[in-house]
Amino acid sequence: MTLEQLRIFVAVAEREHVTKAATELNLTQSATSAAVAALEARHAVKLFDRIGRRITLTDAGRLFLAEARAVLSRAASAEAVLADLAGLKRGRLAFAASQTVANYWLPPLLHAFRARHPGIETPLTIGNTQTVAQAVHDGLADLGIVEGEIDDPHLAISPVAEDEMVLVVARGHRWAGAAALASAAFAEAPWVLREPGSGTRRLFEDLLARDGRSLAELDIALELPSNEAVRAAVEAGAGATVVSRLVVAAALRAGSLVAVAATVPRRRFYALQHKERYVGRAAQAFLSLLREQAGAAEPGSGRI
Repeated sequence: MTLEQLRIFVAVAEREHVTKAATELNLTQSATSAAVAALEARHAVKLFDRIGRRITLTDAGRLFLAEARAVLSRAASAEAVLADLAGLKRGRLAFAASQTVANYWLPPLLHAFRARHPGIETPLTIGNTQTVAQAVHDGLADLGIVEGEIDDPHLAISPVAEDEMVLVVARGHRWAGAAALASAAFAEAPWVLREPGSGTRRLFEDLLARDGRSLAELDIALELPSNEAVRAAVEAGAGATVVSRLVVAAALRAGSLVAVAATVPRRRFYALQHKERYVGRAAQAFLSLLREQAGAAEPGSGRI
C-alpha cells in the first residue's frame, strides 16, 4: 500500500466519481481505476459498489476512508517538518476558508504570502463555517479561516480580523429609504438567507435571538448556498438580507443595492488550527503576515 494509492482512493471516495478524481489529481482515468483495483485485490476487500455508471462506498470503504485520511494527515505533518528544515524554501500550507473569507478577504493575503515564500504551495478549499472546521479537525487543512464561531475542543481558535455586516435591499424596496429599522419590522418583508451551517446565517439568527425573535417569525423566500447567489436574488427584488459589506460593496456603489439603517453587529474572522497537530513554520509565517496586514485589508475588515 502506497501513499499515492491512498490519495487516489480518498479523491475517488470524496467525489464518488473516478473521472472527476482523475482530473483533480492530473491522472488518467485508467491509472486512477487501477490504483483502486490494486487496493481491493491486494486486500481482498470491496471498497466501492459500482451501480451502473455510479460508484458508492461500501461499509468497508467508509471505514477505510477515515483511516486513509488519518494516514495522509500524518504524512502531511511529516512533510511539514521536512519543509521547516528547508527554511520555507519548499512546502505546502493547505487552507480551508468559508465563503466570505475565501472570496473577498483572503486572496490578497495569499498573494502577499506567495510573494514572500514562492516555494510554498497554498491550496485552498471553500465551504461554509462548519465544513471548514471539519476539514481542519480531520487534518484535510492546516489552517482554516471562518466568519462564524466554532465549538470544537480539538481546535485552537484565534480572532484575526473584524467584518462589517450590513442589511441590504434592492433599490426599489420599500425599506430603501427607511431612516432606521428595528428587528420588530423584519417580519414585514421576505428574506433571502444563506444555508444552515453558514456563519452569515448564524449571525443573523443571533441578531434575532438578541431581541427575542427567531427565523420562524419571518418569511424566508429563499435559502441559497453562496453569497453571490444571495446578492443576485436580493438585487432582483426577492427580499432583504444581512451580509458582509465585502460581498455587496460593488453593488452598493453601483446603486443596485441599498444599505438600510439598522443595528447589525460586526463579526470576527477566526483562524482555526488543530491543537494536536504539528504547526509548521509556513503556518506561523502566514499568521505573522495576518498580524502585520490586518489593518490594510479590504474596507470592512479591521484589526483586532
